[in-house]
Amino acid sequence: QAPRGKRRGFYESALRGGIYFATNPNPRTGAYIFPEQVERHAVKVFIPGLVRTDRAYIGRVIATMRAWREYEASVRRLYALEGAGKPEDAARRPQMDPALEWWWENVMLLRDVTTRRYAVHVQTYASLLADPERVIRDTMTWLGHGDAKKAAAVIKPEHRHFDAPTSTSLEPAVAEVADELYAALHERRGLSKAFLDKVTATNAEVAPRIAAELARLRQERVALGRGRAAADADAIDVALGDGS
Repeated sequence: QAPRGKRRGFYESALRGGIYFATNPNPRTGAYIFPEQVERHAVKVFIPGLVRTDRAYIGRVIATMRAWREYEASVRRLYALEGAGKPEDAARRPQMDPALEWWWENVMLLRDVTTRRYAVHVQTYASLLADPERVIRDTMTWLGHGDAKKAAAVIKPEHRHFDAPTSTSLEPAVAEVADELYAALHERRGLSKAFLDKVTATNAEVAPRIAAELARLRQERVALGRGRAAADADAIDVALGDGS
């Protein structure tokens, strides 16, 4: 099912939270997915889910990224659309600050890639919309298979809602590093050790704020009877580690 406000939609499965003990075997049917059965299958997984996913199920990863201010504006728009549909449910739904979520998830991704060393292709949303045919062709070449022409035809740049919105949700020093990280990946530049050290130092400063935010979400989900508290706790441990 496509979320409200997503023309032609993006589609999500129960595996968006990761392929791990809570989702495989399927908790309803008991069906088990074997790694060798899905070597050429693709599935959309959010970053916390990727971190939870057993390494045997990870072949190649295409990570999509927006600039943090654009991501924040997009998520807040989605919250507003959901609130318009069922305001009583939206008001009760625990929500993480989108700007903090952007930082948390992308640092989590960096840590996971450097730790588990799977092949990853980071693609920014802006560069995809700027030149869909080239980006899709290059991505399919990297994957080793796929119909680039058919895939490129699906991209609809006119559906973009935001272009360089403003925000002060992140502290100036954190925003500067977030902007540097996005620019390096958008421009296909490598991440030097010196810059990764800078990200690590910045994350140490942001970590207490993120930990407090995640703890709040976990408490609210438990209060609502949602069964994700354990998974959220796992994600907190993975993302924050020793606080670095």
